[in-house]
Amino acid sequence: MEGKTLIQEAIKIQGDVVRKMKAEKATKEQVDKEISKLLKLKAQLEDDGKHQFVLKTAKGTRDYNPKQMAIRERVFNTIISSFKRHGAETIDTPVFELKETLTGKYGEDSKLIYDLKDQGGELLSLRYDLTVPFARYLAMNKITNIKRYHIAKVYRRDNPAMTRGRYREFYQCDFDIAGQYDSMVPDAECLRIVYEILSELDLGEFRVKVNDRRILDGMFAVCGVPDDMFRTICSTVDKLDKIPWEDVKREMVNDKGLSEEAADQIGEYVSMQGGMDLAERLLQDQKMSRSKQACAGLSDIKLLFSYLQLFQVTDKVVFDLSLARGLDYYTGVIYEAVLCQAGAASSPADVHNSTFSVECVSVGSVAGGGRYDGLVGMFDPNGKKVPCVGVSIGIERIFSFMEQKAEDLALKIRTTEVQVMVASAQKNLMEERLKLVTELWNAGIKKCYTRRTPNYSVSYSTVRNRGSPLWPYLVNRNCKMVLSSSVLWPLERRLIFQDLILSKRSGGGPEA
Repeated sequence: MEGKTLIQEAIKIQGDVVRKMKAEKATKEQVDKEISKLLKLKAQLEDDGKHQFVLKTAKGTRDYNPKQMAIRERVFNTIISSFKRHGAETIDTPVFELKETLTGKYGEDSKLIYDLKDQGGELLSLRYDLTVPFARYLAMNKITNIKRYHIAKVYRRDNPAMTRGRYREFYQCDFDIAGQYDSMVPDAECLRIVYEILSELDLGEFRVKVNDRRILDGMFAVCGVPDDMFRTICSTVDKLDKIPWEDVKREMVNDKGLSEEAADQIGEYVSMQGGMDLAERLLQDQKMSRSKQACAGLSDIKLLFSYLQLFQVTDKVVFDLSLARGLDYYTGVIYEAVLCQAGAASSPADVHNSTFSVECVSVGSVAGGGRYDGLVGMFDPNGKKVPCVGVSIGIERIFSFMEQKAEDLALKIRTTEVQVMVASAQKNLMEERLKLVTELWNAGIKKCYTRRTPNYSVSYSTVRNRGSPLWPYLVNRNCKMVLSSSVLWPLERRLIFQDLILSKRSGGGPEA
């Protein structure tokens, strides 16, 4: 026992060493070396020859109980309904891909990819998102036009924050449009889908920030950022929703070697928010007007807002120059939806008057996406490009918000779709109960029956706890006790209860 205590203490100390090295951003080799020592210590923990382990889920993952799954199912149904409303069809792809398929597509986030051990000569990785596998699917099957949705799990070796809906294993709900269309029409449709989903889920106030990668690149160029630093500076700007500008500037200058003058100029632009009028002003800006890239992006932003007005969603959309999205494959418009605290301004008029002030709730962004016209060409042998634009709904963060909302409001969540519960008021009636439930099943009615013969109060309590508004009816020995919803009563009486004798009701049931 004393030896076991010493090993546990050593594990604690070594764990602190590993965490300290990670915090100090030590090299991967140094961290791996210390982790190896930690694993060897854990392997020594034995009791009577049996390995000791903690019964828990892996870091960054979680289980879901029936109530939580019921909330998730409602969210999924809302999302899928919107996707189908816009004419999308669904596909599926493997949960892992060849490592080379994923390499070089995610910028600095590539370090978050889960690599698998060599399996039969193939180097594999768990998929980081659903977009790159979709592009590979298009190139491999020579598809040049499709509107598709895909809902599946992805994996990221990130530092999880469970209370904020950030996990290592999580679902993504993607909608993408591939093919040649009139400029900005598919992009506007993706934003309309985000608007529909977040409105239908009743998550409260939200806003959708939009920008364009060409505007960002043009801005970097006119501010004096070297060409080879565009992507790394873009990744730093992408942190503005998490850390203040002073910290972002410090990383640009101290960690990445950008001049302070260039950083200050970037700071002036990324503080701008507005709508179509901001795009018009920037087109006249002395610096930005010198960049053809920026001007092309600004013209498309103007066109995008004109379509958004037709789609009736401009009250929730803001042109925000601080939006970067660090993934390498974006080539045009980018967007991100965030939940906002009550009382935040969400009107474009407020934005234009520089009174737009929003604090995001702890779950952060709940949707994001953009245009990636060059990604499919990376996989095509002939480099053939297929224009693509899409959006991903952050289901886990939405779920975290809705789960907390249900808890705060003490909402009663139905975990089954049972419409009728059959129980008996007397003993030795199992065969009669089974005959009755069979008739109900044959009639397409969702029902359940008690495993044993409960008394009235137990049966009534059971159906009430399931969250369904059911009324109990007492009948004679030939029929049993049936707890039935008012909605189904006429159908049940017609199919099953023609020999009903009793009419004692409780809780204001339907008329007999």
